[in-house]
Amino acid sequence: MKLNRKRLGLLLLAILLIVSSWWGIVVARSGLSVRSLQQEGIPLLYLAPQGAKAIPGVLVAHGFAGSKQLMLGYGHVLAHAGYAVMLWDFDGHGANSTRLQRYELQQNLDVALQALLEQPEVDPKRLALLGHSMGSGIVMTAGIRDPDRFAATIAVSPTGADVTPQVPRNLQLQAGSGEGGFVANAQRLLAQAGGENTNLAAGKGRELVVIPGVEHITILFSDHSHQAALGWLDTTFGRVHDSQYVDRRIGWYGLHLLGWLVGLAAVAPLIAAPEEPTVRIASIRQWAGLAIAPLAAVAGLVLLSQKIELQDLGGVQVGGAVGVWFLIAGLTWLAMLARLPRLTLRAVGLGIVLFGILWIAFGAIAQVVWLQWWLIPMRLHLWLPGAIACLPWFLAAGIVQQNIGVGKRVLWWLGQSVILIGGFVLMLHFLPQLSFMFLLLPLFPLLMGILSLVAGWLNRAWVYAIGSALFFSWIMAAGFPLSA
Repeated sequence: MKLNRKRLGLLLLAILLIVSSWWGIVVARSGLSVRSLQQEGIPLLYLAPQGAKAIPGVLVAHGFAGSKQLMLGYGHVLAHAGYAVMLWDFDGHGANSTRLQRYELQQNLDVALQALLEQPEVDPKRLALLGHSMGSGIVMTAGIRDPDRFAATIAVSPTGADVTPQVPRNLQLQAGSGEGGFVANAQRLLAQAGGENTNLAAGKGRELVVIPGVEHITILFSDHSHQAALGWLDTTFGRVHDSQYVDRRIGWYGLHLLGWLVGLAAVAPLIAAPEEPTVRIASIRQWAGLAIAPLAAVAGLVLLSQKIELQDLGGVQVGGAVGVWFLIAGLTWLAMLARLPRLTLRAVGLGIVLFGILWIAFGAIAQVVWLQWWLIPMRLHLWLPGAIACLPWFLAAGIVQQNIGVGKRVLWWLGQSVILIGGFVLMLHFLPQLSFMFLLLPLFPLLMGILSLVAGWLNRAWVYAIGSALFFSWIMAAGFPLSA
């Protein structure tokens, strides 16, 4: 099949969107010195204004299952406003291959501090801290431990620390209006720290900023959060800047993803497998399988938890248990369908091609925007086992979405999203040790929506299943922390 004018137009539009997105990322870095460093096995990333001298330095710490890339919004905003910023991957996170040992994370911060002090642009007498979630507790502890070194501490989505009215100096707490418990925790910390205080000159500043319309992850991309942090630091150090920079890189990332999806829509007929007969299965069995699948998965995990430690299953925190959930749920759904389409070598090849397209679409620009996408060797070996575990679920999803209209496809997307979120909420009720999954539940509708679009364009169950399982497993291998 050749490209007609409509599909050629879509392809040209895709190219335009992709090129524009990369241009936006390049422009966001203009005027900055960006250096990748490695110190004592810890990957670091440093940003500062080009040609700057004797400027304040800020250590920026990510949260659990995050990475230095996830905090780059703060890094860019602060660097454009005249700060030197050091980000790093905690043990077990991102590109850091050291297994996670929570009691050593404070030592990771000390290594990052030493690296920051070695940068020629930094004034060692003007330093501050910023951390998100898990990282907030670590930076607050550092600010308490060494108040004479750090002039300000900013805790985003704060966890806990032994704050007082005296330490840490100039404490700003931030929480998103949509992250409930963190708002309550921030209020408790503010009271423990002596309540609101505007005396930043004496180091006793105290403030709580509730960021509207965001939750635990989206707060990291909020300009309101970025500017609140910048304003607090400017007041602390008595600085005035003329930067008009607003971090829009996540928008450029979305444009890049859209461009690749448009391009896939344009070329899908060229890479689709030959026409397959529809596997006819009664609707009641399709929907019953989807409904029963999470119940079986939760029951299976509860039984396994009596014998093994699920939280560290497979050498990765939480992610191994998620893979087992998908395996049990997927096999249950397939058993209810009771029919499989024929697997061919062409379908395997096209599934791998689909994975390649999704890998580039989702991850090529993510590496410099919000996610450590390149897998270090210790993570790479988790990828294929995870894909095998996820394959039954995506095969079942591909079967029920084959040769159906747009309306039914939307219905299946909604059904999968509801069942996945409900199933994991049920799992957390019985297995609270996996509670970190709760913060990731909002990602399921987005991911399943993208994959449902792909299923519609290719309309081949095995192609969809192989490509989606490889892609979804890559995301899990990239995101979850390596356990001890």
